Amino acid sequence: MARASVKYVCQSCGTTHTKWAGQCGDCGAWNSLSEEATQSAGPPSKSLTSGKGRRVELSSLSASEPPPVRVQSGIGEFDRVLGDGLVPGSAILVGGDPGIGKSTLLLQAAAAIARTGAKTIYVSGEEARAQIRLRADRLGVSDTDVLLAAETSLRDILTTLEAEKPALVVIDSIQTMWSDTIESAPGSVSQVRACALELTSFAKRRGVAVILIGHVTKEGQIAGPRVVEHMVDTVLYCEGERGHQFRILRAVKNRFGPADEIGVFEMTGTGMKEVSNPSALFLGDRDERAPGSVVFAGIEGTRPVLVEFQALVAQSALGTSRRAVVGWDSGRLAMVLAVLEARCGLQLGAFDVYLNVAGGLRISEPAADLAVAAALISSYTNTAVPARTVVFGEISLSGAIRPVAQSGARLREARKLGFDTVFAPPRGEGKDKTDADAVRIEEFDELRNLVERFDTDADPGA
Repeated sequence: MARASVKYVCQSCGTTHTKWAGQCGDCGAWNSLSEEATQSAGPPSKSLTSGKGRRVELSSLSASEPPPVRVQSGIGEFDRVLGDGLVPGSAILVGGDPGIGKSTLLLQAAAAIARTGAKTIYVSGEEARAQIRLRADRLGVSDTDVLLAAETSLRDILTTLEAEKPALVVIDSIQTMWSDTIESAPGSVSQVRACALELTSFAKRRGVAVILIGHVTKEGQIAGPRVVEHMVDTVLYCEGERGHQFRILRAVKNRFGPADEIGVFEMTGTGMKEVSNPSALFLGDRDERAPGSVVFAGIEGTRPVLVEFQALVAQSALGTSRRAVVGWDSGRLAMVLAVLEARCGLQLGAFDVYLNVAGGLRISEPAADLAVAAALISSYTNTAVPARTVVFGEISLSGAIRPVAQSGARLREARKLGFDTVFAPPRGEGKDKTDADAVRIEEFDELRNLVERFDTDADPGA
């Protein structure tokens, strides 16, 4: 006979422990272990292969099937991130900081899809229906046929969905859902895992697109077990800084489209407005004559984006210099600083270094190394980068500058926005140089050559 047992599950990483402890031994989170009851059954009486099961249908790898018919929402940036629209039967997980605009964007998307005639249901476990209607009035979508529900019981929600047969379901949020088959509180690892599995299975079984909204931890990861991200087809993150009006919807996993694709939105009083040309928006208020300001030509997903790096190198008033980074990897900044000191002779150890990506965008590709180095050298020497110049290139630990992918797309974007000079690594003899006809390329094969390009005799940190 099955007997009840007790286990302790980390609410940050999902690791199971046999006894309570103040700190999780796997992820290091403090006070994250929660007691959960489970049923431990006795040894199986017979093998799984001895019973009668349903034979699974097999098909050849060479068999051809038509591509899935996507549903367009009409919001271009939202459809772009998904891979050109919603796929019926797909499960999508959307995460982001509180108040970043997840519910606003998905209510707008649900209303846009409802306008196409597809039945859409919005289920909220955090707000009453009256609150959702107030937001819909503010967004100007209250005249759409989106069906609302304020419920947290997974059994009742699935029963309703089976009867209504919608084309799209939005669950806000997965942490508020609870299943009566799991003996733990809503939001626990077991509940989140079980509810996500049931909703994903429903999406596959009925051909319904299901969007799950998820909370994030202090580290910016979606709260709950990582297995939830493996269950779903697409994982999107809504990024942005509270002080900026820009919001970035980034795909970190997508089985039906390119990963790392981004959609750019502007948060306004009437909702999220899509931005068709983010490069021009990110560079709108830039001061070309400011030392430490450099334009980087990057690639986000499939689109080229120009963004401004801002660096400040100042004499440190403390015994230990500070390193502050917003929008870029702090470890990569430490590497660039080490190469500048060891290979180029710049003495930056006694200076505070501050680095910021304008507009709230987060840059992760190594091609930004050269732009960061140029911004640091510009601020250190108090010499502005030449006007209408973009920079890209990867820096190795030896001080060499390595070529990067899709340089042609970067050059075309720079030319389209009026930039006429490019600091870049050598493109090689066999590269097509037709994209560089309208721009002047200064090629650097060593980082020290870039340092010599600036006025190194200027007052450091002035």
